[in-house]
Order: sequence, then structure tokens, then C-alpha cells
Amino acid sequence: MKIGLISLGCDKNRIDSENMLAYLQDDGYELTGEPSEADIIIINTCGFIDSAKQEAIDTILEMAEYKKDKCKYLIVTGCLAQRYMQELEKEFPEVDMFLGTANYHKLPILIKNMVGGQGEKCYVNDKDDRKFSSKRVLTTPYHYAYLKIAEGCDNKCTYCAIPNIRGKYTSRKIEDVVEEAKSLIKDYGIKELIIVAQDVSRYGIDLYGEIRLIDLLKELSRLDVEWIRLLYLYPEQVTEELIEYMAGNPKICKYVDIPCQHVSNKILKLMNRKVTKEQIVDLVDMIRRHGDFTIRSTFIVGFPREEQEDFEELKEFISTARLDRCGFFAYSLEDGTPASRLDGQIAEDVKLQRQEELYALQESIMADKLKERIGSVVEVIYEGIDYDLQLFYGRSSHDAPEIDTKVYFYADMPVEIGKIYKVKLQEVDGIDYFGKVVEM
Repeated sequence: MKIGLISLGCDKNRIDSENMLAYLQDDGYELTGEPSEADIIIINTCGFIDSAKQEAIDTILEMAEYKKDKCKYLIVTGCLAQRYMQELEKEFPEVDMFLGTANYHKLPILIKNMVGGQGEKCYVNDKDDRKFSSKRVLTTPYHYAYLKIAEGCDNKCTYCAIPNIRGKYTSRKIEDVVEEAKSLIKDYGIKELIIVAQDVSRYGIDLYGEIRLIDLLKELSRLDVEWIRLLYLYPEQVTEELIEYMAGNPKICKYVDIPCQHVSNKILKLMNRKVTKEQIVDLVDMIRRHGDFTIRSTFIVGFPREEQEDFEELKEFISTARLDRCGFFAYSLEDGTPASRLDGQIAEDVKLQRQEELYALQESIMADKLKERIGSVVEVIYEGIDYDLQLFYGRSSHDAPEIDTKVYFYADMPVEIGKIYKVKLQEVDGIDYFGKVVEM
């Protein structure tokens, strides 16, 4: 039987999907990227905020249409299934099995039971159930891969449902992470490792009684890899020791993704964020003292009780801090979270207006910051060809896949996907650069 899998949501969810594909491939199933060819379709869902839930529901309905033709079974896994399994079972009779956020290693036997008319329709797992796996079928281009170093979260931000879905923070052993990285490098020729977790900055605290992120990075840096990128560092745990280490290690990208979420101390307290505006300002200054770091962050607008003066304080911070990359999200009321019970909920049109204001401001800041790099020479990992533009394209070490700036370039000599080249940036168009290879 052929199995097709659609992975929605974050890169951590993508790794779960890659684990599932590996288990299924080992059990003899043929994998296909075309839903129209699949006997079984699996949808690995996200259930974090309203837009992600709607995307998952739309995808379930879309994939259910294939059951009118070749597809015999439809399986829904992941965060949405874990969070709303009983409701989904009633709403979607077309789905043959629901599986939560764990027990993916049992998927081959669960499918056999399903095909044989045995087993259950719903498998809710303990959210703290953990079975990390190094088995992967890579779904990214072969020159980069995501590497999950922990699961779950203990931060308990009042707006977030992740602890209820994914459970407590659980780190993987250093040796297990390193072995998986070795396998990815050996099997696929990975050049860039992207370290992910709900909170990378707390790595090891539960397992070793202290944060061991630098120790992990030292081990990974010994491997035959060009770039190591860190995503999702919570501000209160980003120490000067960590930034100094990153600045001094040539393999680690000078790129920090720090979700600040707000800067009004009133709102930060309501969010149960363990940081103040003053600490965030000091953190940005400290990072910049240590070199040419790209700083990315996310912010939530329209949080309950966010008054105009709180929003203006955030807007002023965005204007003066001039971060390199920012994402802005309208607050999404999530069932079962403490913030959902707060009074002072903000009207949707106000949320969207505030979100649009901040995006317009950040676009202007980013345009200026991109122009500052014109004329410089940067290392670019070559990722593909834009046939309309008749140009190669890739990313610098200052840019993460799929969300950041691309570098379009031409070269006088043949180039090879996954290789890193020195490119002189000649002009900028929107959020993308154009340049030429100056050193092979």
C-alpha cells in the first residue's frame, strides 16, 4: 500500500512527520508525495492558534475527497488530534483513525489493525509520553535538516496551549542528539543543522540539573557540518556566556530568534513572561556588542487588557530597537489557557489594525537594514534556480529557511546545490538581495 503524508505547522511537527515516514518505510510501505496515488493519507496537524486549526480542518476536508477515488483510509495525527480528539471524531466521520502527539512508533501496527478491522479509532496519549527517534525520512532539501533537542514546555505562558498539548519540557541526551546529527550528515550530506525545541535555551535543565546548551553545541561543532543555527531562545535564558560562545564559534550562525511577545511590563506580567522590558532592551544591546548578529523576534498584539498606551510602548520599542526580523501575531484566544479567562478581551478589528501598523513599521526598518549590507560579501548556501529570473538563489547565514531573505545571484562558473559560495550583494528588491559570486 502507498502512504502519503501532509505535515502542517512548525518545524518540530515536521520532524515528527519524518519520524512517522521512517517507521512506515521500515515496515515496507511505499511512500508517495501525491495524495491522488495514496491508499492511505496521513495529516499531521497543528492546533496552536485559530489560523493553524482552520488550516488543519480545511486540509482534512480536502484530503477526505480522495476517499471517493483511490484513497481507502484517512488518518489524522498531531496537535489538533491530541487537543480536540472527541470533537473531531464526531465532526469528521470520514477519518478512520486519530492519533495524538506520541506513539508514532506504533503507527505501522495501528494501521495493520485498522486495515484488518480491529483496534480503536481514537488513540489519545499521555502528553508527557516520550519516545524520541533518530529514524528520519528527510523532507527538507538534503543540505539542511532540523534537529529536535527537547520536547514540551514548562514556561506556562498564559496565552499558550502547548504545555497542555505537548507536556512538560523533556531534553534528549547529548549523545543521542549527536548520533542523530551524525546520521543526517552521513545519510544525506547535511551542511546546515537547525536546532529546534519549544525552548532551546533551557536545554538540559531537566535532564542534567543545569542548562547544557553550550556543551551540546561544542559536540555538534566537532561534526562535518558548515552551519549550526539556533531557533527559539527565550530571552531570560540568553546569557552573555552563550552569546560570547556563539560569536567565537565560526560554525554557529550569528542569528538569534528570541520570542519577546511584548515589552509593556504590565502585559508581560499578564502573559506570565519571566522577563521585563528593561531586561529585553539590555539583552538586545548585549547581543549587538558581540558582533554582527541578526536578531529575530515575535510579538503578540491585542492581548487581553492591552490598552492603547501599552501598544504605543511596543510600537516605540520596535521603532527604536530596529530588530532585523519581526513577526506580529494578533492574540488568539485558546481554550483552557489562563488568558482565555481574563476580562478585557480586545476586539478583532483592533487587533488586526495594531498588527498592520507594526508590520508597516517593521517593513520600513527592514528595508533600511537590508540596504546597509549592499556592497558586502556574504556566504550563501545555494538552494535552487529561479527560472523566471534566470538566477540562482540561496540564503546567507543571517537567514533561516522559508521565513527570511533570499539571495539571488549569478556566477561565471557552475555551482552545486548545498555548497556555500561568497556572494557580493549588489542590490535589494523588497526583502531579497541580488548579487554575484566572487569566490568559488
